[in-house]
Amino acid sequence: MWRAKGLDTRRVRFCRAPHAVRINCRESHSSPLTLRPIVDELGWGRSELGLAVALFQVVSAGAMFAAGYLADRKGPRLVLAGGLLVCALGIGLMSLMTAPWHALLLYGVVYALGSGAASMIPVGVMVTRAFPQRTGTANAVVMSGMSVGQLVMIATLAAVMLSVTWRSVYLLIGLANLALVPILFFAIPTATAAQSKAARPDAGVNLRQAARTRQFWLLLAIYAICGFDDFFVSTHVVAFAQDRGVDAFLAGNLLALMGLTGLIGVVAGGAFSDRFGPVWPTVLAFAARVGVFVLILVDQSPLSVAVFALVFGATFMVTAPLTVVFVQQSFGSRHLGALTGLITMVHQVFGGIGAYLGAAVFDVSGSYNSAFVIMGAVSLLAVILTLMLRRQSPASSLA
Repeated sequence: MWRAKGLDTRRVRFCRAPHAVRINCRESHSSPLTLRPIVDELGWGRSELGLAVALFQVVSAGAMFAAGYLADRKGPRLVLAGGLLVCALGIGLMSLMTAPWHALLLYGVVYALGSGAASMIPVGVMVTRAFPQRTGTANAVVMSGMSVGQLVMIATLAAVMLSVTWRSVYLLIGLANLALVPILFFAIPTATAAQSKAARPDAGVNLRQAARTRQFWLLLAIYAICGFDDFFVSTHVVAFAQDRGVDAFLAGNLLALMGLTGLIGVVAGGAFSDRFGPVWPTVLAFAARVGVFVLILVDQSPLSVAVFALVFGATFMVTAPLTVVFVQQSFGSRHLGALTGLITMVHQVFGGIGAYLGAAVFDVSGSYNSAFVIMGAVSLLAVILTLMLRRQSPASSLA
């Protein structure tokens, strides 16, 4: 993604995007499926696709906030359906790309808008309102299901790419998104006006009121640090593993293994949250990150690299389903989508900063050690900030 001196771009992996075909994706093992064929056929540089990736991060983050806002007012069903339609349009038309600005427009803007809308934000609102007593577990199970689906999609696309072109893959993905729209409408029945009004909670503070509280700013800081860590590791862990002597095949599958440990972590965190509240699973997740960042600074053998990746992977998704739990407990459910969307947007933006910081540190020093120190320090700060959170009712949070 970055072509600065000292960085072997052959080793830079691109991180995850929804539906498993994003050019930048946390499951970086999916990126060669589309990245290399595009570069080979069209003669583009990776930096040209990297610009589309950067634009995607910004646009999709803003779209998540807008999706949460609309989910509060129009309902998650309409937002999800609209997002899938826009996704289908953007990703399908990418099969016709011939110039870099096409990637900027179709991937960086159109697909980003649809992806942000058809995200966990409206799903989280829907699930939270359907399961108010088991919010953490319900959202964790839904999110783990999405992760399993992504792993299946990646394996399927890898097989399909053996016999079709990258243009056909984008077209097929667009058609798949389009096919999901009627399924979604069937699965989520239309609510009457009376039902919609009854389902919308009366209790809860809005964004402006929440911004007057310490709780709100603590949550923003915690999730900013979470994204900062997440995207740094997901973007650079494969290249780092190869640097430290891990076999190329094993290094390339580290993120897949991290995804598997992440499934365990997210379900356990959700269940733990329902029993003891969201603070303690969040503290434990960040404390584990501090431990593995210290480990990797002390010992960078292949075994330690594997331990680092697997333990970090177990913490990777823990805080995601807890976002709605924190917001619901602190600010009520009336504006759950808008507040959750804003926090997630901050997470995504700082994730991009973390990914770029890793590349910048490597360019300057030739290693990731300074970045590991920074990540360990901010993870420790996140532990402290999380312990400062209090379980509050919406009314008391304004006191």
